[in-house]
Amino acid sequence: MKSNNKYALITGGTSGIGYELSKLFAMDGYNLIIVSRSDERLEEVARELEQQCDIEVKTIAQDLFKPGAAKAIYEQTQQWGITVDALVNNAGQAEYGAFIDTDLNRDIDIIHLDVIALVSLTKYYLKEMVARNDGKILNVSSSLAKSATPLMAVYAAAKSFVLSFTEALIQEVKDTNVTLTALLPNATDTDFFHKAKATNTVAYKKMTFYKPEEVAAAAFEGLKAGSDKVVPGIMNKANMLFNNLLTDNAAAAVTASITAPSTSGKQHTEHAASAEERVTINNQTGSTEGDFPSHEGHDHKE
Repeated sequence: MKSNNKYALITGGTSGIGYELSKLFAMDGYNLIIVSRSDERLEEVARELEQQCDIEVKTIAQDLFKPGAAKAIYEQTQQWGITVDALVNNAGQAEYGAFIDTDLNRDIDIIHLDVIALVSLTKYYLKEMVARNDGKILNVSSSLAKSATPLMAVYAAAKSFVLSFTEALIQEVKDTNVTLTALLPNATDTDFFHKAKATNTVAYKKMTFYKPEEVAAAAFEGLKAGSDKVVPGIMNKANMLFNNLLTDNAAAAVTASITAPSTSGKQHTEHAASAEERVTINNQTGSTEGDFPSHEGHDHKE
């Protein structure tokens, strides 16, 4: 399909939900700007989508854990003279473990990626969208945004921020042609649990994962329609309705049962693009979790 000359910028666009959203935007004729940390995967995905969909794909290798990365992305698109018509803040990670045991720098990294980078990119591009009275933003939150989550306390709190932030901005721009959409997926077959070091949990071992393709399809449909919120999957919707009926303490107890340790159950995920990225990064870094070493070239002040 020929490009419609619009551009979508997608963070975390080389695996998981972000990869599937990249494909959907490409099939809809959007040119793409995909962002991730792996140059090798960026080039592989760019070549794949350009060949399949007859679009232009630009790549930006940036580590959104690092201060200044969001600004660097914005300045690069400015240098290219590209108008970003759709922004997808998809990149995100978690860290599994009791808060008193997790590394503080890693906790702050998660907040920087899941909150600060998302806020920064939204600020840069939303201002432009409102000025021209056109544009769409998809912010990826989580079903955990509605429930405190023991053993993933920082991640769930960050995703709660994303939901609240998005809902507030929806009201701020309601008299414009700019729309914001919050996506609240449940456990999905991506590399999320590997990077979070949470593969020995009930959530990973026992839960039936949603496919990234179906989550992305629901998200893309909602974004195109200008929906305020997208909750993919019947069971996901039902679980969130159930949680809304519980007290905060009871809801946290339910999520604690899901993040509890488990050793029996599924051994691996199946989403091909996520597995390919994990292998690529492992080959580059010697990791087993598909992740880059923390704090290369940056540090946080307590």
